[in-house]
Amino acid sequence: MKTKASQISLLVILVICYLVVHAGALINQIPVGGTAYIGEQGLDIHLSVPAAGTQIGWWSPGSAFTNAPDYPMTVTDPLNFVIDPTVFGSRTGPWYVLPGKALAFNVQDPQLAAIKVEDTTISQDITPNGWIYRGDEARFRIESNLAEFTQRGIPGAPVTIKVQGPSGGVYSALINKQGITTPLAVDVSTTPFYTGTVWDTLNPAYAPGQYTIWAECNANRMKDNYDVVGKTESPPISILVREQNPLISVNVPTTNPTIIATTVPTKKPTTIVVTNTPIPIETTAAPSLVTTQQTVQPSVTPTPTRAPGFSGMFGIIAIIVVCALYLAKRD
Repeated sequence: MKTKASQISLLVILVICYLVVHAGALINQIPVGGTAYIGEQGLDIHLSVPAAGTQIGWWSPGSAFTNAPDYPMTVTDPLNFVIDPTVFGSRTGPWYVLPGKALAFNVQDPQLAAIKVEDTTISQDITPNGWIYRGDEARFRIESNLAEFTQRGIPGAPVTIKVQGPSGGVYSALINKQGITTPLAVDVSTTPFYTGTVWDTLNPAYAPGQYTIWAECNANRMKDNYDVVGKTESPPISILVREQNPLISVNVPTTNPTIIATTVPTKKPTTIVVTNTPIPIETTAAPSLVTTQQTVQPSVTPTPTRAPGFSGMFGIIAIIVVCALYLAKRD
């Protein structure tokens, strides 16, 4: 009993520790040597820069670390720090606490380079073609450098996928063939990052037509402060949901009518009239066929031309036999 009680107590303690650790994980708290992205504001950097008024410095690539920093600055509030694009936009990389030169944090230029659509029914990236068969399912692939948000003890960078339908409305969630509704707010934790199969294009909620898709990240208001396509917002892409290949449906109507209209009616009349002169052929050919049939037919039916000869011979033999019998009777 005691052993079982102690096991339960240990399990409770572990659960509490887990909750405490994850409750302390904040999206705005940068660990020592962690990554902060251009445009973020309200950051807590006190773990590496504990006091207001502390100086930090940046050395340009190739500069001697023994020299003074190429760009020093004073932190006025380590609990409310801004990675200002005007200051940090050209100064990415490591920043150090002065004068000891301990690493404070790294600054990265965010890259939301691309979002792609993959047709999971046929296991193919359909982004280059720009269309998908209505009835296939799809997932999204996000290419970015935002996975380092996980350093802060959170699941990943909060990214929102935007799917704008043909009518102009933007979907906040999508439904797959299993009927599962998936919100389009995802935590990007890998590079690249894949969603599950989230979109059944045959669902009545999604009309056929043109869809515009993009992704954006506004963690700690980074998009508000640094709204640049390819940085905090991916370049938009267009996907056409169709029941037919658009290339086939465009070409078929223009080729078929020309073949039927030009080749069939024009060539037959000219060939017959010019080369065959049909009137003489039709008048001479028909009688010749009739006469041959009439001359051949009689020669086939009266084949017993030898029958009269045979019957005459039988008659002579019969007379001889009768005469022989008569003579024999007289004798």
